[in-house]
Amino acid sequence: MNQTQTQLQELVALIQRLRAPDGCPWDRKQTRQDIGKYLLDESYEVLDALTENDPGHIQEELGDLLFQILFIAEISAEAGEFSLADVMKGIQEKMIRRHPHVFGDVKVESVQDVKDNWQEIKKKERGGAAPGENPFGGIPRSMPALQKAQKISAAASRRGFDWPDANGVLDKLKEELDELEEARKQGDAVKIEEEMGDLFFTLVNLGRFLNVDAEKAAARASDKFLRRWTYLTQTLAAQGRSPADATPAELDLIWNKAKEKGI
Repeated sequence: MNQTQTQLQELVALIQRLRAPDGCPWDRKQTRQDIGKYLLDESYEVLDALTENDPGHIQEELGDLLFQILFIAEISAEAGEFSLADVMKGIQEKMIRRHPHVFGDVKVESVQDVKDNWQEIKKKERGGAAPGENPFGGIPRSMPALQKAQKISAAASRRGFDWPDANGVLDKLKEELDELEEARKQGDAVKIEEEMGDLFFTLVNLGRFLNVDAEKAAARASDKFLRRWTYLTQTLAAQGRSPADATPAELDLIWNKAKEKGI
């Protein structure tokens, strides 16, 4: 048994100890749904560590994510549904099936060939594409909203439901802005939320036409705001003040300086 196998067994044993009758009350109480809530948080922390390109941080965050996955598998094993071994066997068999150019005699000429084969194999695994098949069936419900909107709109486009070009999306964007303004004037909170959603969805479509990933663009905008906010607060702190002490004109001036500096 190699070191990786030993460590995996020891980690699973640790989870079993936590879940034992005399283990940790909190860990014993957890359900798959409870632990599932942490999966996205841990995944995002892995992505942050990858962006930082810090090996130590990546190792730590991968450990946190692995722990959540093993925890869910252990709960399922306790219920007699499936084991960690079943999980590993299942994914091994799937990867072999989906790489016939490696484990079989299929020939590929490009990365696109690999992707095309992958999608065809997935389709066969699901019994083939039946008439009237739901084009959105493979999109996770829990996916982040902007990313989900982009995948939904792309799937609809592949079925022929789309604007002819970006100009059509821009016209729709203006229409949605007008509808949002009308809802705002009416003071209808439900309608305002609905129109905001329509506006976001249309913006995502515009990004698709412009080859802009909506999730990435929104994330970068948030990061940019945080950088400029830091500059603003540090500038004011050097004067012994906070944003609450500054006038709107002063805040705009400092904010624009941050923009000029490329922050």
